[in-house]
Amino acid sequence: MTTFAELPLSSALQQKLAAAEFTIPTPIQAQTIPHALAGKDVIATAQTGTGKTLAFLIPLIERLQQQPSRQVHALVLLPTRELAMQVNAEYEKLRSRNLPKSALVIGGLSEKPQIAAVRAGSSLVIATPGRLQDFITRHLIDLRQVKVLVLDEADRMLDMGFLPAIRRILSILPQGKQTLCFSATMEQSVAGLVRDCTHHPIRVAAGSVLKPVESVELHAYEVRPAEKLDVLRQLLYAEKGLTLIFTRTKRGAERLTKELVQDGFSAAMIHGGRSQSQRNGALSGFQDGRFKVLVATDVASRGLHMDDVAHVINYDLPSLAEDFIHRVGRTGRAGSLGRASTLAAGVEVMGLRQIERTLQLRIERKQVDASYAPLPKRFVKNTLATRTLTALEGEVFA
Repeated sequence: MTTFAELPLSSALQQKLAAAEFTIPTPIQAQTIPHALAGKDVIATAQTGTGKTLAFLIPLIERLQQQPSRQVHALVLLPTRELAMQVNAEYEKLRSRNLPKSALVIGGLSEKPQIAAVRAGSSLVIATPGRLQDFITRHLIDLRQVKVLVLDEADRMLDMGFLPAIRRILSILPQGKQTLCFSATMEQSVAGLVRDCTHHPIRVAAGSVLKPVESVELHAYEVRPAEKLDVLRQLLYAEKGLTLIFTRTKRGAERLTKELVQDGFSAAMIHGGRSQSQRNGALSGFQDGRFKVLVATDVASRGLHMDDVAHVINYDLPSLAEDFIHRVGRTGRAGSLGRASTLAAGVEVMGLRQIERTLQLRIERKQVDASYAPLPKRFVKNTLATRTLTALEGEVFA
């Protein structure tokens, strides 16, 4: 399969794909969709940012169109509410008029509209395991007619402690359902889960899940601790596109965001301590360009679909090599080019080298002269200073 037009899809879905400018499938889509359309169970491992959402949405929508129903015929389980909302947004792009809206069943938001959506008779439920288990316990949802189950980011769901909830949900679903499981890794715990909920599955693997995608250019800057912020400023002044910066802690994200805003950068932040409305506002503002910089903890390293991120910067080194892969996977998505920079200071230099050994890769070292960092805008007082700042930027980044 080289184009979506070659797939045996309904004319309505083909028109939606064309309208959304989905023309050429990614490798994971090309390998997965034909098997899923044939009704096979599929276990797919792929790097983050390779187009897994469409890989399950296209066959799911095609099946729902063939069997319209007001009962729940399809269930998509995901680790985070942000990812659930983004999958729902993609579904809305492709949904034809004869299909009802999906029912979002997720934590962190009011349950009343979610209950109303379930009772309205949606054939698709997009859910996080915790809130869905609560609905099941309270007999608010009937999953006995589910025909298709999708487990997205299965390894992340287990890392977050959702295994008991998933087991409870699986015990209710029909034995003859089709299961599509997507995971960045296939560790023993994940393998045990998918073995229990699949029947003669097709195995699909698109690229190495232990290496960044080839479309991401990797750089590292070994700096003194006092230079780290100035080096970050240089990188931000040089970058014209959207930049996603990762810190290790919530407090670190807050401090860095405050510093960048004071320096004149349009920046927002997202971490686990922010309310859902604050997280939504930061994400939407970043995506529509109101914020050029988004500072985040690892809550954004997986399970969030972000278009057009030009540059990912690891301001703090991740704890695990796997987290490094997921962080840099926020750029260079679906074949586009991206750049990922890592700032390593002090003991982080040894941590960076350990990540390289674990992932069996070599990250190109770069150097910048922090003493020539452009002056923050808060120190630019007049036109002359502005001209000086512009000259400095031109000299450093030419």
